Amino acid sequence: MTTSSSPSSPVLPTPPGPLAAMAQHEQVVFCHDRATGLRAIIGIYSTALGPALGGTRFYPYASEEAALADVLRLSRGMAYKNAVAGLDLGGGKAVIIGDPATDKTPELLRAYGRFVESLGGRYVTACDVGTYVADMDVVSETTRFATGRSESNGGAGDSSVLTAYGVFQGQRACAQHLWGEATLKGRTVGIAGVGKVGRILTGHLLEDGAHVVVTDVNEQAVAALKATHPQIDVVADTDALVRSDLDVYAPCALGGALDEQTVAALRATVVCGGANNQLVTEGPGGTADQLKARGITYAPDFLVNAGGVIQVSDELHGFDFERAKKGAAAIFDHTLEVLETATSRDITPAAAADHIAEERMAAGAAGGIWLPAR
Repeated sequence: MTTSSSPSSPVLPTPPGPLAAMAQHEQVVFCHDRATGLRAIIGIYSTALGPALGGTRFYPYASEEAALADVLRLSRGMAYKNAVAGLDLGGGKAVIIGDPATDKTPELLRAYGRFVESLGGRYVTACDVGTYVADMDVVSETTRFATGRSESNGGAGDSSVLTAYGVFQGQRACAQHLWGEATLKGRTVGIAGVGKVGRILTGHLLEDGAHVVVTDVNEQAVAALKATHPQIDVVADTDALVRSDLDVYAPCALGGALDEQTVAALRATVVCGGANNQLVTEGPGGTADQLKARGITYAPDFLVNAGGVIQVSDELHGFDFERAKKGAAAIFDHTLEVLETATSRDITPAAAADHIAEERMAAGAAGGIWLPAR
């Protein structure tokens, strides 16, 4: 089943629930392969700027309605992320309904790849929760439009490398905007979560001359980082970290990092980290407004963590790490643009990023939806 809308479509009453969100999308595709048991949904929010790029989430949703709601939310987010990052890409996302530990098979992934291929390049997939580089290698057996593949398969490999680099560029932009110099030298940066992104980010910051304080629920990850970088400080938990004397707070673990209690306790001047969906409440009166009211500069997470998207999207041109790194370095300029727009309009950086993304998509929409070259 495919639903689509276009400027020439008649205006219909807005349906309730997920259908209301679906009405804003260019295309939503329900995929079912009886032989393998595949049930998936592909959401394409916009192709105004180019093919819709976004990962595939493999998750045991309680219902198809829950899966639909998630893919609609995620695909819209990818459209804004790609647009504000200056990429000539639209936004899309896919979900596979099931438990990846028990339901994922090579045959199911190949079936999924065939559905991606059927869209002719309007949707380009990559890794997300529940899918990994090895899975994209299998998906790529049946579609040309799978990124995030292994280096041995012509892909970009681990996207956390440029995700961390992009977050560092966002932090440099915050420093330029607030303190007049694009460096964290002499500043204290607190990192919550030192998995792949947080670990690599620590190295960039130390090389730049910053003082780094970290915490993580995984004690082994902290111990390994401390062994590599003995000059870092460690605190017991995130609660202790946000109450520390920080210049920059970098959430790099789970989403929902900026709840009301955290914002009230936070002593940092800047929030700029790699975690997704940091704002617990979005929109007017939400978390971004609370941060602004406290004089805390928030660098939108979907902008500063776009290095991973930039890395995997480079595969569409035959992966070149230096070219992708140059693209991720541009996060500095895009973050600075967002912060300056927020200041000039007296709005939050989150609202400024949305406005910039919407303006880019609106300008691109004049050319209509993206179609494969004939």
